[in-house]
Amino acid sequence: MHGEYKVPGGKLVAVDVEVEDGELSQVALSGDFFLEPDEALDQITGALIGAPIAAGAVALGEKIAAALPADVSMVGFTPESVGIAVRRALGHATSWHDHTFDVIEPVVLAPAMHVALDEVITREVAAGTRPPTLRFWDWDSPLVVLGSFQSVRNEVDEEAAARHGIGIVRRISGGGAMFMEPGNCITYSLAVPTSLVDGLSFEQSYQFLDQWVMGALADVGITARYVPINDIVSEQGKIAGAAQKRIVAGAVLHHVTMAYDIDADKMTQVLRIGREKISDKGITSSGKRVDPMRSQTGMTREDIIAAFLAHFRARYDTRTAGYTDAELSAARELVDAKFTTPAWTYRVP
Repeated sequence: MHGEYKVPGGKLVAVDVEVEDGELSQVALSGDFFLEPDEALDQITGALIGAPIAAGAVALGEKIAAALPADVSMVGFTPESVGIAVRRALGHATSWHDHTFDVIEPVVLAPAMHVALDEVITREVAAGTRPPTLRFWDWDSPLVVLGSFQSVRNEVDEEAAARHGIGIVRRISGGGAMFMEPGNCITYSLAVPTSLVDGLSFEQSYQFLDQWVMGALADVGITARYVPINDIVSEQGKIAGAAQKRIVAGAVLHHVTMAYDIDADKMTQVLRIGREKISDKGITSSGKRVDPMRSQTGMTREDIIAAFLAHFRARYDTRTAGYTDAELSAARELVDAKFTTPAWTYRVP
């Protein structure tokens, strides 16, 4: 059985394994990584012989690390990355190319509907009734979308929000507040089975699931890099933030918001953003706009989204999809029963 894992920012790790009586009986390791001294290759594979096939990537990595002398140098890969490749060979983990992704282009909806659709679609992916799905948001009204664990009182000036006609909704993922007016951000959601991030820590999964968008950003002229835990930055500063939610039934929601052209004055009136966060969002003085995607590309928001869609479709196996009537109905029910209720919105007062 063969498995491969491309380490984010590193090298390709490939393994071929054989199994006997529920244990690894043979392991062959290869890849474009660097390893010194040469005999460490046999030490790595030898450490895995006899490991139970149910062992996780972390446990497999620990077995490798314990078997290696202190003078071994692993460049471009880690013991745990070998464990991930083994998990893929055994069928516990999957890669991008094991899936066909549904791609849903922007549809204008109430922003609370998009928050609800995140839950609906991620649960469908977990249940296996919808394949992994990439979808872009478009919305018809302004809203502050709070992270699942943020305090309304600490994050939002509700009087200013009401004055500007801006609602508040809490999403199911953690992270920070999103200030969303029509056309001011680029937001997408990616719902994937947990097998795609099998063996990865939360921090590793952020970088792994953001890999494709780094290439998409390069297509529009932005050289970007990932900054732990959940930021995407260019040479001119932060351009995006990501958030995640893992569904116990077996799926991960990963969504990213990029600033296209935000009214900084209005945002700082509505959000209670301290000086450090103002600097983090690229605001240097009153009257400025937060516009890294617009200013760094010179492109319209629609053209950037089109370029992102083209990049994803060229990179992976995809099919064009849309929302079903049942999904929209389920989302509307969640909007009414959960996402617009005080009990949910103020669950962290």
